[in-house]
Amino acid sequence: MPSIEHLLWLPVCDARQVQEDPLSVVLMDQALVLWRDQNGTACGLYDQCPHRGARLSLGRICQGQLQCAYHGWMFEGQGHCTQVPALPHFKPGTSQRAKAVAVQERMGLVWVCLDAMHAEQAIWPAFAAEWNASMRKINAGPYDVATSAPRIVENFLDMSHFSFVHDGWLGQAGHSEIPDIELTQSDTGFKITNAQVWQPNTSALSKEGGMVAYTYEVNHPYSAVLTKVPDAQSGVPPGYEESIVLLIQPLTADACRVWFRMAVADFDADVEDVLAFQDKIFSQDKPVLESQTPRLLPLGAGMESNVASDKSSVAYRRFLQKLAVTFGVC
Repeated sequence: MPSIEHLLWLPVCDARQVQEDPLSVVLMDQALVLWRDQNGTACGLYDQCPHRGARLSLGRICQGQLQCAYHGWMFEGQGHCTQVPALPHFKPGTSQRAKAVAVQERMGLVWVCLDAMHAEQAIWPAFAAEWNASMRKINAGPYDVATSAPRIVENFLDMSHFSFVHDGWLGQAGHSEIPDIELTQSDTGFKITNAQVWQPNTSALSKEGGMVAYTYEVNHPYSAVLTKVPDAQSGVPPGYEESIVLLIQPLTADACRVWFRMAVADFDADVEDVLAFQDKIFSQDKPVLESQTPRLLPLGAGMESNVASDKSSVAYRRFLQKLAVTFGVC
């Protein structure tokens, strides 16, 4: 079986970026090329021609197929070579085939699974399928950050940094204590409940500070889902809650691109205000994330110190060890 990293669905770009020309993207140190076929379906190959190794992304699209810029070999979306111009009557076989990746579009993003043969078994992040269809969906990002994907996920799960890194936004000096959380394990991951924190800005819509109930779900090594329910005293609309999904494209072991998929129960707020709030929060996290050494997340016993308030981080590290994740960890 392939490694777990090759059996993940991961975002690689905004779907609007895949147009008429080949698009070069990087995922876990692998150069890929994306394009749309004649039906408008997004296709993807490893960015290397099987003939002489040229970058296929240097080529062009001809009637929905990708033509290599070097010798004009033509490839359809599954990697089959359909034409070798130097040999008009030659019928290309498997040795002329380019290596394909599995590609899907969801939530306004293009997703790739590096192992096309086993893509049906690949792990998707938990996201909008479980959200109320009436909720408003917004994508934030992308944000580039020079650290590993697991460092970013662990930071997303960590609430004890709020009153320091996000002082005046998600936390405030004097409100640093984090009550004990409840942790539930499952066959696919874990869930954190009963996480309570006082916040001066409970959301982009809040008018006053208040307590916020957090729930986290993790079933994917490079993604996590957060659901926030602010106290009504903070001024949010009645019944308001929001869900935020962290979605990461690991470019290399220690460099990533990050998106957030948000679902909110309010349609009146200016989308620019919601995005500005998310931009601000991530801009506060980024310098701290990039300062951490090593950039790869340490999984070995005793490599970093843990205390009782790190329960979510410890659960996440154990989850990565259970999956035998090797990319982005040390």
